Amino acid sequence: MYKYKTLSMLVLSIGASCFAQQTKISDDFYAINDTVKRKILEEVIVTAKQQKKPLNIGKSGIKPMDLPQASAVISATIMQNQQTQSLSDILKNANGVYIMGTTGGYQEEIASRGFPLSSSNTFKNGMRYFNGMYIETSGLEKVELLKGSAALLYGNVSAGGILNLITKKPKFELGGEIGLRFGSFNIYKPTFDVYNAIGKNKKVAFRINGSFEKGDSFRDFVSSESKYVNPSLIFKLSKKTQVLVEADYTNDRRTADFGAGIINYELIDFPRNKFVGVSWGYYDSAQTMASATLTHKLSENWNLNFMNGFRFYETDLFSNTRPNSGTNGMVQTNGNWTRSLQKNEAKENYFIQQMDVKGNFSTGKINHQFLIGIDSEQLKTFTTTFKNYNNYDTINIFDPYNPSNEATIPILEKNTLTTAPINRFGTYVQDLINCFKKFKLLAGVRYSYQDTRSNVLAYSTNSTTNTTNYDSAFSPRIGLIYQPTVNNTLFASYSNSFEINTGQDESGASLSPSIIDQYEIGIKNKLFDERLFLNVTAYQIANDKFYQQSLSNGNTYSYIKVLAGEVRSQGVEIDLIANPFKGLSIVAGYSFNETKYRDDIYFIKGSQLKYNPKNTANFNINYNLESGKLKGLTIGLINTYFGTRYAGRPTRIIVTNDTRKLTYISDYFQMDGTIGYVCKKWAIRTKISNILNELNYNVHDDNSVNPIAPRNYSIAINYIF
Repeated sequence: MYKYKTLSMLVLSIGASCFAQQTKISDDFYAINDTVKRKILEEVIVTAKQQKKPLNIGKSGIKPMDLPQASAVISATIMQNQQTQSLSDILKNANGVYIMGTTGGYQEEIASRGFPLSSSNTFKNGMRYFNGMYIETSGLEKVELLKGSAALLYGNVSAGGILNLITKKPKFELGGEIGLRFGSFNIYKPTFDVYNAIGKNKKVAFRINGSFEKGDSFRDFVSSESKYVNPSLIFKLSKKTQVLVEADYTNDRRTADFGAGIINYELIDFPRNKFVGVSWGYYDSAQTMASATLTHKLSENWNLNFMNGFRFYETDLFSNTRPNSGTNGMVQTNGNWTRSLQKNEAKENYFIQQMDVKGNFSTGKINHQFLIGIDSEQLKTFTTTFKNYNNYDTINIFDPYNPSNEATIPILEKNTLTTAPINRFGTYVQDLINCFKKFKLLAGVRYSYQDTRSNVLAYSTNSTTNTTNYDSAFSPRIGLIYQPTVNNTLFASYSNSFEINTGQDESGASLSPSIIDQYEIGIKNKLFDERLFLNVTAYQIANDKFYQQSLSNGNTYSYIKVLAGEVRSQGVEIDLIANPFKGLSIVAGYSFNETKYRDDIYFIKGSQLKYNPKNTANFNINYNLESGKLKGLTIGLINTYFGTRYAGRPTRIIVTNDTRKLTYISDYFQMDGTIGYVCKKWAIRTKISNILNELNYNVHDDNSVNPIAPRNYSIAINYIF
């Protein structure tokens, strides 16, 4: 069956859907980190010390003030000062982007502007990155966020935005550090980072960094172990050509911990440390990726970039089923719970090729910053499900848990094997047109094509079911920029994008693609000699076909979904970065978002999507003594507010007298504190997280209730050479 969907006849669109970072390697060369084609990330550059000029990150060389879209860059400096240990720590510096859940305790589920950011929206050095596992952050040099629609230069991304993780790059000088972090819950983590030039002519440089982490948890019987390595090489072939080769490997094993569930759609008054899963349950995950990026200067005004890469991942989950899943899996009012077992395995092979050319030229008095490119992706996913092992045992969740009473671990029988190859192709063009003194137009269009196939083998009958879909679309966007002064920008933009929905509905049929419309207006300001950066953005995003995981018949497979219909997200974001005086840095923000169902197909029209807080805010302050006897001392506070939201199961209008309902999750305020001291070649940094010992939860539906960590500490000691 062929489906050709033209989203708009408009051939104009803003090509600002990708961003990249340039890390200086030598006087002539820069390592370009590709995220959705090395666009220009906008304006909020989160650093411990604001640069005098906004960081210009872009494939087409577009200045931050010329980009009609909100975004943020979180630097290595802020991550180091704040002693960030997870992605959720890093995102405390970007309002409106948040962790919406931690299903099973083995992943951090990210959302932005009311929509989840799946693996299609998560990138590492410009390649799609599997985010269904914990992401190691010790190798990161920078984190980039592009909020809202970002489909034009990459395609097939959801409405919330894009997250790009930039790893450390080679340097043509000897340096690095070794370190050890330790702290609460018996956690210890040695790290290393080494870089240097190779050879006397300094045509080649390398860098390799890595870590090993092992520890327990504030949760009883829960532990984790993680290994990470990130090598890279850069080759300076000539004054005009360089090649950057990067690799990245993560292996992570954690106890699967789905919490205690919810009784009658209300949170249980339960000890934070209490674990009620099977003690032997685990989630194993491994991910390997590598890429080579060629950068060539064609002439004074034109440049060519080419990237080729691959990524493999595999996961293995074997644990108790989630509380409140399945007919017999409900936690009873008295605490009795008959536990069943689940197992599934997945792996994916992914390849990408992309090429683009950018340049500057003029037509009469009109100046152009032009970009054209193509990309291609091939991936194949293999998912093996096993038949649930029902009635493994019965426990009472309020009683003390003793793992020695667990029954023998059974061998589960394979149920289905789903093989899903996907091929994508896209081409795009954009142009920043400077046609009047104070007005600019950023316009572009992308054409996307994708064929999606699925082969489902049922082991019990040895029969297969095959489906094939072909989808294509034009994704346009256009933005108008008005700059009354060099320090002020007002902008308005419209984008229309196309998202392929993977998975199947409850009948086994494939899912229709989504069409997403976004409107965005905003203002950007550089004030007081660039000591204050203030941005305000308002937006509306509409997804005409929003699919969510089906919860019918105890389903726990994320690829089985129901159509919720149209969903609309509306909101306002305020970002502030200030450097009032030398050494003091303030990063603050506020976000309001309301995401609701617009149709009454499956859920109640006008009801709010679960997991998404209406209000989030952050206020982070850091002071670095840059002179005097205490030079090198850094003190900081990280303050985060997370508003009320809902979990549970939305009431279905298709079921008469449906008993499902949402679960109210209260708001909370979390404060973290840091203090560090750097003296010559030694650095010691400490952090106390959750100083006020707040208790709150990350909740997935009503079957993975994971409390946030209590007050805890960490100490990191590093030797710098």
